[in-house]
Amino acid sequence: MAIKVIAQRRVLKIGKNPGAKRFVMRPDLYTPIQEKKVFAEAATRSGIATGVIKAAWDAAGEVIRAWATEGHSIPIPGLGTMRFSVRSKAVENLDDVKTALITTRRIVFTPSTDVKDELKNTSIQITCLDEDGTVLKRVTSGDSGDIEDPENENTGGNSGNTNQSGNTGGNQPSNPGSGGSDMN
Repeated sequence: MAIKVIAQRRVLKIGKNPGAKRFVMRPDLYTPIQEKKVFAEAATRSGIATGVIKAAWDAAGEVIRAWATEGHSIPIPGLGTMRFSVRSKAVENLDDVKTALITTRRIVFTPSTDVKDELKNTSIQITCLDEDGTVLKRVTSGDSGDIEDPENENTGGNSGNTNQSGNTGGNQPSNPGSGGSDMN
C-alpha cells in the first residue's frame, strides 16, 4: 500500500512569489468508502454479525460524543484519542475574557503509536503533472517518515525536529499576529 499524492505545476497567485510556477502537492483523493462496507469488512475479520458491529459502533459513537462534550479525552480503540478544543484570541485583562474571543471550535485527534507507525512505514507515491494534467514523472518516497504531532506544535514530527516554517497542519493560530492561542 502507498499514499498517493499529486504534485501539479501551477502559477502561484499569492505568497512570496506570485506569478511563479511551482509544483504544489495535494493528496490524490480516493472515493469515500461506504459505511456499510466498513461494517461488512469488520464482520468478516471478527466473525461478528454486521448488525451487531453496527449497533456497537453506533453506541460507542453516542458515548464518545457525550463524554467529549463533557471535556474528556476519549480513547478510540485501535486508532487513538479525540477531544474537543477551541482556538481563541489571547487577552491581557480579565475583564476582556468573553466567549467572543473563541475563533473556532475544534476536534483534536491524536493517533495511537500503532497508527503513527503505520503511517511512518507507508510509502508515498508522488505523480508529477504539468498544468494540463500530463504526467511528467512518478516518485516514490525516501523521506524519514516524520509524523506531525498535533499535541505539540513546536515539533515537526516524531523525531523532535523543530518546525519553524511552513506548518500547514492546522496548528497555527487562526489569526497570526493577534496573540492567538489554542486552548485545550
